[in-house]
Amino acid sequence: MKNRVQKIRKAVIPAAGFGTRFLPQTKAMPKEMLPIVDKPVIQYVVEELVDSGITDIVIVTGWHKRAIEDHFDYPNELLATLKEQGKDKLI
Repeated sequence: MKNRVQKIRKAVIPAAGFGTRFLPQTKAMPKEMLPIVDKPVIQYVVEELVDSGITDIVIVTGWHKRAIEDHFDYPNELLATLKEQGKDKLI
């Protein structure tokens, strides 16, 4: 019997919790949305997953994490970034 290596295509990002270790910064926004240079942390995570071939991404959030939903709900920034990087096939 041959061993088949299957590609991983799905990823789950746990993004729930209050981020109390990052207080007082997390009073205004979720820890996943804290910026590093010019993008939120979670954007870097998603971009790395896409770069590694992941096609299905699930972000598990709490009820109070509307900023994450809003960030990914309108993909204009992501679409522009993907186009700039020549990754039109991912759109």
